[in-house]
Amino acid sequence: MNQGSAGRQASLERTGLSHAQVAEHIAAGQVNDQGRQPTRTVSQILVANIATRFNAILGGLFVVIAIVGPLQDGLFGLVLIANSGVGIVQELRAKRTLDRLTVLNAPTAAVLRDGVVRQIPAAEVVLDDVVELQSGDQVVVDGLVLSSGGLEVDESLLSGEADPVVKQLGGDVLSGSFVVAGSGRIRATAVGPASYAAKLADQARSYSPARSEIRNAINLLLKWISWLLVPVGVLLVFRQLQSGQTVDAALRGSVAGLVGMVPEGLVLLTSVAMAVGVVRLAARRVLVQDLPAIEGLARVDVVCCDKTGTLTQGSMHVVSVITVGADAGAEGEAEAALGALADGFADPGWDPSQVVAFSSARKWSAASYDGKGTWLIGSPDTILAAARRDGRGAGDGQGNDHGIMDQAANLAGEGYRVLLLARADGHGGQLGILAGAHADGQTSLPDGGQSFLAGTKPVALVTLQERLRPDAQATLDYFASQGVSVRVLSGDHPATVAAIARRLGLRSADAGAGHVLDARELPQDANELAAAVRDATVIGRVTPQQKRAIVGALQGHGHVVAMTGDGVNDVLALKACDVGIAMGSGTPASRGVARLVLLDDAFATLPRVVAEGRRVIGNVDRVSRLFLTKTAYAVLIALAVAIAAVPYPFYPRHLTIISTLSIGLPAFFLALAPNAGRVSPGFLARAIRFAIPAGIMIAAASFGAFLTIRSLGLGLGSARTSATIVAVAMSLVVLAALARPLAGWRGLMVLALASVFAGLFALPWLRDQLAIVVLPAHLFALSVGIAAFSSVLLLLAWPVSRLIPTRNREPLPR
Repeated sequence: MNQGSAGRQASLERTGLSHAQVAEHIAAGQVNDQGRQPTRTVSQILVANIATRFNAILGGLFVVIAIVGPLQDGLFGLVLIANSGVGIVQELRAKRTLDRLTVLNAPTAAVLRDGVVRQIPAAEVVLDDVVELQSGDQVVVDGLVLSSGGLEVDESLLSGEADPVVKQLGGDVLSGSFVVAGSGRIRATAVGPASYAAKLADQARSYSPARSEIRNAINLLLKWISWLLVPVGVLLVFRQLQSGQTVDAALRGSVAGLVGMVPEGLVLLTSVAMAVGVVRLAARRVLVQDLPAIEGLARVDVVCCDKTGTLTQGSMHVVSVITVGADAGAEGEAEAALGALADGFADPGWDPSQVVAFSSARKWSAASYDGKGTWLIGSPDTILAAARRDGRGAGDGQGNDHGIMDQAANLAGEGYRVLLLARADGHGGQLGILAGAHADGQTSLPDGGQSFLAGTKPVALVTLQERLRPDAQATLDYFASQGVSVRVLSGDHPATVAAIARRLGLRSADAGAGHVLDARELPQDANELAAAVRDATVIGRVTPQQKRAIVGALQGHGHVVAMTGDGVNDVLALKACDVGIAMGSGTPASRGVARLVLLDDAFATLPRVVAEGRRVIGNVDRVSRLFLTKTAYAVLIALAVAIAAVPYPFYPRHLTIISTLSIGLPAFFLALAPNAGRVSPGFLARAIRFAIPAGIMIAAASFGAFLTIRSLGLGLGSARTSATIVAVAMSLVVLAALARPLAGWRGLMVLALASVFAGLFALPWLRDQLAIVVLPAHLFALSVGIAAFSSVLLLLAWPVSRLIPTRNREPLPR
């Protein structure tokens, strides 16, 4: 590096970029803007709701009706426009809400500009910016390390390697990683689409579509139906022409058959229900970062949560400092060391020469002070266990480390968090002698510091007590009442975590029952781990990698797992679980990988979040059966018409009446209704198991009524009216079965829809427009009798269909 370059580099490290330099980079397009919107653009929303496969099919069928007439048979075109309009409005509403919340949750970066460190949106970082990193920060650009104070970075989300990487001067840091310990500054070397994380994200989007059982099942159904439409349509036209109908009449009948097969509102209903769910959650200050998370919420049966920041407020106060071992009675020196290492004590003015920052994986931190030696503070069992492995016996010089461990365990069992203050005089009082000190004060410990721990002497046990969240107990009670098990995964001592869990009334937080585990004793084998944690309620001393493994073990047992967290130690588990939920005040890393963010940090919001997911997906699961029932009987009637070579038993307008009254209107009411039940996997199997018997009975009854009335020589008008009466009546029976319980508004809704259908016969003009006629009393009674008899058979058929094997069983209408 020449003298000029060295001078510019030194200036950059001291003051960062100037305002003019930032403007130059912005003008050159060297900004960390990924060019991706958190939600779909307005044009994308319009295209997604208008340019669909079935809109094209139904639009083409409408053109056919517009040509052959009459236009009354094209009423489904108005439904098509209304469906798309509702979908567009709801998604635009959800977009506005999400965009507003996304701004609140947008990642920020601390950059050095004109000699001042300031917080700016991550998207405004430019090339060559000096970015300051602290523990818990997510790295938003690729960079070169300019300074490091024990800077350790977890790159597991990028590389899959679980161990934190110590970053030295001149080392590279990749965007998408996060800081687990220490601090430092980097110079941005790649921003925006050129950064490593952006390139990796592009690949991930290409090969890792969002998981959604309902969406995948609906897409599969639509694919099957698409393949059926063309051959069935051709067959219908051909056979109806053979029956002696005119070309116009044959085309109208074929359009009716094809329109009935298309579940035109199913995709719309799913989108609208999820969009409304997003808006409702946003009203509770919950940011949905991934739409399939709504579906995941509905299936959650295990919630894993951290203790600190979730069950407790994250703040704690020191209860006592108890000197131990050879240093018993040296309270003054212990408190001075604590003042140097931790907040909350009087600062003794000690100046650290080397520092090892705390990390959740290491479970301790340390610092060397000129003339005062090297001190460390952290987990008592972690520090003392190293001394025993080294064969030196006691860490206190008297062979009494077991007594210290027992004392710490007793304090932890009373619900205190216990830390051990120790002195590392065995290595000359300097961390640098062990591992080599760098000019910037960073100390690297290649063996994880185990050899360093072997030479420590315990000085004092520090007891702290956490403040419980006032809403935690009510939240845990809710999950217990809903059959959702809660697992507490914490890095603290198992006894401490169990004591807090018992204070909150968490069931099974009893060490004697085998429900409280120490993660250090867990097996490495995945199958053995799954068996070990199956019934555990509290697991302490959990490392970040173990949290991820435990989540995977629970998923392997068929559980749908939600994970809450706020720290870097939760990131791996948040990424691996089915629904990651981060606290709004958590680290940028935890918020960045979570699917949901509780912006108000309210743990009490979680029951409402889960309930909203259940409401949305449970209702979609239920209402989808209405659409599939219509598709089933439309396909069967079309095949029956083709085989019998008779006119189609409905005009398109008749199917519009049936769909509107028995599916379209009630579907939107039911989709937004309360629904607290957990949704099991197996959506497609349940839908088919329900729709096939219903479709068979409705097809047989309506087609049978059509043939019966036609055979009496009363004309197509009477026959089609009879078929319509039977189809509407039986469809309302199906609706009533799905809408149960019928007490209250649900029952009134079914009665109101039946009344509306009856009212269609009251006005001659309306009857004429809808091509229905008033049947003689005996024919009306015959039609109603066919519908009633067939409905009874259907109610008997549903329990029989339960014998069909499915992944998960649920009660069917009786």
